[in-house]
Amino acid sequence: MTSALTLRQLNRRIGIMLSQPELQNVWVVAELSDLRVSNGHCYMELIEKHPDTGAVLARMRAAIWANIYPRINAEFRMATGSPLATGMKVMVCGSVSFHAAFGLSLVISGINASFTMGEVERKRREILARLHREGVLDLNKSIEWTDVPLRIAVISAPGAAGYGDFIHQLYSNKYRLRFTTGLFAALMQGERTSSSVIAALDAIAADLDSWDCVVMIRGGGATSELVAFDDYALAANVAQFPLPVIVGIGHERDVTVLDYVANMRVKTPTAAAEWLIGRGAAALEHLHGVASDLLIAANDKIAGAATRLAYMESSLTMSPEAALQRAQARLRQASVTLAGAGGRRIAPEHSRIEHTFNAIVTASRTAIGRQSDRLDSRRGLLDALSPAATLRRGYSITSWQGRAVVSAGELPHGAVITTTLASGIITSVVTGPETH
Repeated sequence: MTSALTLRQLNRRIGIMLSQPELQNVWVVAELSDLRVSNGHCYMELIEKHPDTGAVLARMRAAIWANIYPRINAEFRMATGSPLATGMKVMVCGSVSFHAAFGLSLVISGINASFTMGEVERKRREILARLHREGVLDLNKSIEWTDVPLRIAVISAPGAAGYGDFIHQLYSNKYRLRFTTGLFAALMQGERTSSSVIAALDAIAADLDSWDCVVMIRGGGATSELVAFDDYALAANVAQFPLPVIVGIGHERDVTVLDYVANMRVKTPTAAAEWLIGRGAAALEHLHGVASDLLIAANDKIAGAATRLAYMESSLTMSPEAALQRAQARLRQASVTLAGAGGRRIAPEHSRIEHTFNAIVTASRTAIGRQSDRLDSRRGLLDALSPAATLRRGYSITSWQGRAVVSAGELPHGAVITTTLASGIITSVVTGPETH
């Protein structure tokens, strides 16, 4: 009978096989998942996803022991600006270890921070290239601002320090500009950041006419927390949003895809408020300039009118008498001219009128005579052709039931017929028809 191994013996054999040099200090590319720190040790899971579907193709437990974790994490933070965190794609150096009780794992001894920085930048460039191919990269940048954007839709986490700084700066401006703001709450860190911000944009779009622009703000924090803003869906929504969008996320050194697609990028929430106040201040300065120009123009007009008025007052005492004398002279001249011209104009016109009157009378008489002759002719023809003339020649008209009778066969026995003569009407009863 073959002797059986204990599970511990089997695991020991597996451990001996996995301790080969080929599996020690190897470089591995993977994504960090479920990263946590306990008792100084850093535990995580390494996963590999399908590039298209995102399905997990492989996974392995990994750990960084407490004796080297502070150094590795500090070096990584210094190079990338972020601590190690779930969701990062990293290149790690490690050795395969198999523990009898805890199973297979990778013990990490080093991390290539440059790879992570390059991976983040690669992903960002891919998103920007896709937006450019789709023709939407610069859509939001091309939207024109209103002269003074006073109605501000704010996307931020409720109670966040950055939102409080923005509101305080906006409402305490020295120009006393009266802004109206509305908070559209969203998660500004974590895996749900993209969907939450997109939902806030949808809510603003549903009431688009109430707002002049959108301000998306988030205070400082770890750079790793900004990874959620390097998201294609979120960037596409911002790029195609119908209102200009101001992005103030993170610190001045922090850059995300949204900074490339938004209409305006500022370094902090406070800077976003200062930009809006500055635009209002510029409009006020322009209005002050216009008001000053109007005042100068009005004063010039008043001064000129006052000069003309003084001249008119000085000449007013003499002007009426002189004007009256000139009018009297023109009236006398017109009377003389009218007396001579009247006679010369009336005589020819009187002659033409008389000639025209005679012509009208002659033409009227001629036309009336022709029409009278035409009427007499038609009257004679009408008399000759009328039924009355026919009756006078000895003919008669026989009718039955209101219509003329043309055949004896039409009349039934006992029918009452009417015979119309030239002078008088005869009523008869039919006793029998005769046809010839």
